[in-house]
Amino acid sequence: MDLSDMRLDYSEGELRRSSLRDDAWEQFALWFDQACEEDVHEPNAFSLATVSADSQPSLRTVLLKYFDQNGLVFFTNYESNKAMEIAANNKVSMLFPWLTLQRQVIIKGGAVKVSAAESLKYFLKRPKDSQLGAWISRQSSVISSRQVLESKLAEIKARFTKGDISLPPFWGGFRIEPQSFEFWQGGESRIHDRFLYTKDEAGSWGIERLSP
Repeated sequence: MDLSDMRLDYSEGELRRSSLRDDAWEQFALWFDQACEEDVHEPNAFSLATVSADSQPSLRTVLLKYFDQNGLVFFTNYESNKAMEIAANNKVSMLFPWLTLQRQVIIKGGAVKVSAAESLKYFLKRPKDSQLGAWISRQSSVISSRQVLESKLAEIKARFTKGDISLPPFWGGFRIEPQSFEFWQGGESRIHDRFLYTKDEAGSWGIERLSP
């Protein structure tokens, strides 16, 4: 299939050094808020890249649950492929593809587990069905059929008919602590605007313009 004629000239906006915040977190928060205001579909969805012990990259879509100056947090099964790859090599990359705004943000850094208390605090905010779902899925493992999941769901529902649903010991959060942010704004004639924020040892952000 020839896709060479599928092209769109980007003309939604521009990005100039004079308009950037000096702090990478402030710039990310600004763009995130704008993505929410413009009704970008699931603006908190990002692609998470990890690398296995044998150097095979993996990529999947994950939902960001909150962020602050300490990092960006998502939750998962600690027995999943991504969690095991992070355990072997905690250097990760994340990409927010806000395509309707002709923007993307690439963040690189290290991933660390959040505390059990922090995981529990978020877990208790989840809808009951989502709490139950965390119990039944041994994420990334091979199963014979969907009926296996449905059977496990029925068992877990029976187990937690009364009282709160407890936090699974194999489920929790990771915090990605950024070392760099790249802000990309599509431009006409493929002359895109790209700015890279890099953190130095003192915790300050340096900013450089990158070639498209």
